Amino acid sequence: MSEAKKRKKRAMTSQKASFVKKQGHLDAKEFAKLIGLQDDYQNDPKAKKDVIDFNGDGHSLKSGKGYWQVFLYGKSRFDTDSAFKAMNGIGQIMLQCINTIPNDKTEYEANKKYYKQQLSLQMIELCKKFDEKYRVEQFLRKSIFEGTQVSYLTIKHNDIFHVFWHDDVIEVFLQYLTIANSTGENGPQKVLFKLNGKNCGEIEMRNGEDSHHKEMKFRLHKVKITNLLIDKITNKTYYNEKICVYGKAIKKFLKK
Repeated sequence: MSEAKKRKKRAMTSQKASFVKKQGHLDAKEFAKLIGLQDDYQNDPKAKKDVIDFNGDGHSLKSGKGYWQVFLYGKSRFDTDSAFKAMNGIGQIMLQCINTIPNDKTEYEANKKYYKQQLSLQMIELCKKFDEKYRVEQFLRKSIFEGTQVSYLTIKHNDIFHVFWHDDVIEVFLQYLTIANSTGENGPQKVLFKLNGKNCGEIEMRNGEDSHHKEMKFRLHKVKITNLLIDKITNKTYYNEKICVYGKAIKKFLKK
């Protein structure tokens, strides 16, 4: 790829990220108004609390059309975050993935095949960690809900906000998602979360030319995950015409 094409690709990626961030903020404001909060509603983006509701509970609010970025973390996060450190080796392996790749991007490009092989070995070990359900639960709770700090996963889908309690989300994921390494031409470069054999989430290493070189990325497919939760958490009620509340969230969220 020519340098001009690389610059154009980076610019397009940056513009898309900016649009997604802006749209996410607008969706959070819309949800806040729908539940009766003021324009200056509270949030805590560092703790994934996009909206803090009338009960003081945090909502991680997701929208968009493709994949959600659950996290994009570099070395410092895995070095300092005690939750990842205590996650039965998961955080340590992610740190090893990052350390496998050289800081010098020129060196990486010159020896890409070697470094990909080394990364594959770490990704295989990471996938093995997810053989135990309790490790999967630890990882999902930390990644999506920041442990116990966030109470709800709230998804804007087809112009409706769908509100799910954190325990319900974790239970459905543990029951219906399977985890395996990627296959194919590039080998086991990723850890995949699958639903009925089809990919709906992935953990991968970012080795791009932008500022996100050497970062671990976890993302989930919006439509597949939303449909899974709606299909499996069948008990629901409407808070109003634009907010639907499911499962354990019904008593929790409606307790105003």
